[in-house]
Amino acid sequence: MNDFDAVPHEWFSPAGWKPPMIDVIIVNFNSTRWVLRCLESFRDEIKRQRVKVIVQDNASSESLACIKEAFPDVLVRRNAGNIGFARAVNQALEVSGSEYVTILNPDTVVMEGFWPSSLEFMVENPQVGVLGPAILNPDGTVQGSARAFPGLLTALFGRNSPLSRLLPKNAITRANVLSRRSDGITPMEVDWVSGACMLVRRQAIKEVGMMDPRFFLYWEDADWCRRMWMKGWKIVYFPSAKVVHQVGASSSTKPVLSLYEFHRSSYKLFNKQIKDPFGLLSPFVAFALAMRFGLVLALRFLGEKKFFR
Repeated sequence: MNDFDAVPHEWFSPAGWKPPMIDVIIVNFNSTRWVLRCLESFRDEIKRQRVKVIVQDNASSESLACIKEAFPDVLVRRNAGNIGFARAVNQALEVSGSEYVTILNPDTVVMEGFWPSSLEFMVENPQVGVLGPAILNPDGTVQGSARAFPGLLTALFGRNSPLSRLLPKNAITRANVLSRRSDGITPMEVDWVSGACMLVRRQAIKEVGMMDPRFFLYWEDADWCRRMWMKGWKIVYFPSAKVVHQVGASSSTKPVLSLYEFHRSSYKLFNKQIKDPFGLLSPFVAFALAMRFGLVLALRFLGEKKFFR
């Protein structure tokens, strides 16, 4: 399925080679304490001046002064309102210029060796437009961050759907959650990787365009990766590089809105990618997603915390 070899975690390989400067984009919404924790996890990289960090804030009610105090070289930009994740990423992309861009959720921790291995792999594989690392839960288990493009069965067999949780080894879930096939070492081509952490080649962005701003929250990563594939760029899951992700730190501030936006973006993705004659299914998909939204909302009200996506 892939033609890649894992690369060592070294800054200089071969002798004299030095990785390019990169931009890091973090979109914040009332997750400032998580942003500080994230930045602390790669403070040494910032000191080496290999990393330019942009924190694009979506009108958080919190003060952002602590970010500038702790990390004076970080560029902090605040929006007047919450314009959504994709539009905020695009704003930061417009003021960045490095050859590679890392998009990070604020509730991530970058593990040692992430950029040395990832950048070396990208340099050695110029056909790769997007790289996604292994994303770990705080307990060390692997999240389903590399996946097949969503279809009609994704709602039933997605990463955290009820059937996937009850029957985690079923064939449909394994076909959808591709990171479950990984040996934890070997790079593998996949359909798309999670926007919680992705390393993106600037040239690919120039050819494909930025994230679709119509996605307020969720599924903009799947859409972006599909567009990358359509332009001939490869998407690779690279498990040798790792980050830890505390799922839902930002969305937990407004859980009902986040849940609504997840289902709304699901419908947008379906309508954007579906081809005739399947477009006739749009009303049924809308109804099914509305029913799913109600069910998930009820379960969350009853105490369920990690039911969707």
